[in-house]
Amino acid sequence: MEEGIAKSLRLKLGDELVFDMAGQSFKARITSLRRVDWTSMRANFFALYPVSRMPDLPMTYIAAYRAPQRKGFDNELVNLFPNVTNVDMGATINQVQKVLGQVIGAVEFLFGFTLAAGLVVLFATVTATREERAREYAVLRALGAGNQLLRKVQTAELLGVGALSGALAAVVASVMGWALAWFVFEFNWQASPWVLAVGIAAGAVLAWGAGWWGLREVLRRPVVQTLRMAAE
Repeated sequence: MEEGIAKSLRLKLGDELVFDMAGQSFKARITSLRRVDWTSMRANFFALYPVSRMPDLPMTYIAAYRAPQRKGFDNELVNLFPNVTNVDMGATINQVQKVLGQVIGAVEFLFGFTLAAGLVVLFATVTATREERAREYAVLRALGAGNQLLRKVQTAELLGVGALSGALAAVVASVMGWALAWFVFEFNWQASPWVLAVGIAAGAVLAWGAGWWGLREVLRRPVVQTLRMAAE
């Protein structure tokens, strides 16, 4: 039995089922469970039953194949083999891909929105504390700290805050994607490690750019001017 249908029907190993095949009842005991990837669109079934236990029963064979991209192929196939029932899964696959595309777009929007909100908050915070930072840098420069050292400290701070924001955005987007896949669409979903890596890198770079734009004049301002402004 497929483990998904077994879970839905509350079946377990050793349970006995009765199958109605062509008007005849056959008893069978569940001997194993298996996992099926239904997203592969391959021919598969919820239950597998030995052919040797079904003597003299009519059979229907099913197969999945990729049809050539040629107009009228389905009609040609049916004309050559009238007893073949052809089901085009292209429309179904396109619909599934469309829905998944919408889900991916929603998760990407959530990721971008979270990251953008973090950058806006960062830029506002940097702008509001610019004068305070200028006084701190002026005191450090008066005590002997060079511009290169202060620039490295500023860069490390901005990169660290940006990386944290990017990681948070990636984690939130991944959790939302998992929740939609598991609870809404009911299929397995695996998080890509590239999402976290790209989130951290993008957050760090964007935060550094936003912080540099807001603090670009702090290190250029003369120490005396900054200290006089602080005294006033």
